[in-house]
Parts: sequence; structure tokens; C-alpha cells
Amino acid sequence: MKGLLTEIRHCSVCKPFLPLGANPIISASPKSKIVLASQAPGKIAHEKSIAWDDPSGRRLRAWLGVNEDTFYNPDNFAVLPLGFCFPGKGKTGDLPPRPECAPLWHQKVIEHFEEDPLYILIGNHAQSYYLQDKLTLTQRIQNFEAYLPKYFVLPHPSPVNHFWMNKNKWFESDVIPQLQQEIKQRLQ
Repeated sequence: MKGLLTEIRHCSVCKPFLPLGANPIISASPKSKIVLASQAPGKIAHEKSIAWDDPSGRRLRAWLGVNEDTFYNPDNFAVLPLGFCFPGKGKTGDLPPRPECAPLWHQKVIEHFEEDPLYILIGNHAQSYYLQDKLTLTQRIQNFEAYLPKYFVLPHPSPVNHFWMNKNKWFESDVIPQLQQEIKQRLQ
């Protein structure tokens, strides 16, 4: 896997379309127990070359019930966004992930996992790619148990999603405790 990760980190397939250039961000190990599949790194991640080191990451770690050391250990968590590079800003947030990355690289990474990890599908882009259904994000999250034991579906933890969080209070009271229980079991 080490060679594959090096190859991905040097990928420049999308470079002509990226306003800040290519900076693929990925983290994984053959022993990864949990895969965080999300849309794409944000601008802060691009600048730091570290995924989830921002307010969204702090919220995600709180949801997962893990500290930074546990979170950034690739034997615990693989970071496998649909797009490995920051796609740029749109009118209401970041642009969607570039369509080239996931089909080009995801299966190659997945083939290196020694066990069957839990895939945490963060946000609609990752859920649509992996689940290929016509449900809304809210419908999926309301029925999160139907996707277990392979997938756990979550909204994006971005502060921009505060409207969704306020409208769906059941998420933190009903889903987060089960998510934390699942994470604890996987990390034993």
C-alpha cells in the first residue's frame, strides 16, 4: 500500500481544473479498521496537507468519540475522500469533488485492506457514490442501521450544515450514540 499511496500523492490528473493546484490528501494502512469516505479536502486541509484539521474535523472526532491520536492513526482510520484535492469554492461552499479520483483510485486502495473495514460515508457525495441509491441524505441517515455492518452514513460535520443539524435534532440523540458504540467495537 505504501507505493500506492505515494503514487496517489503524486497524482496530477485533475491539476488543470484545480484552482490551488494538485495536493492529493489520503491516509490509509492495510490494517485500517474504519474508512472515512467524504467529498474532498477543504481549503484548510489543502494548505496544511492534513485532512480534518479544522472545525469540521473537531466535530467529526466528537461524533466518533475519539481523540486526535486515535483519529490520525491510519491503522484505525483511513482517509479516502472522493476527490483527493481541494476542488475550489462554489456559491454555497466547496465545489463537488472532481469525478476522476474515486473511479481511478478507490478500488485500488480498498484491495489493500487486510480486513473488511467499516466505511463511514460522510455527506451526500460519498453516500451517492457508494450506495448508488436515490434516497436523500436525511432518508439515509434516518435508516442508518440498514447499511450496517459495512456502512455508517453521516451528514457532513461542517459548520455550514447547522440548518440540517437544527432541523434534525434526533441525529445527535439517536444516531451519534450508536455511531460511538460501533467505533468503539471496531477499535478494540
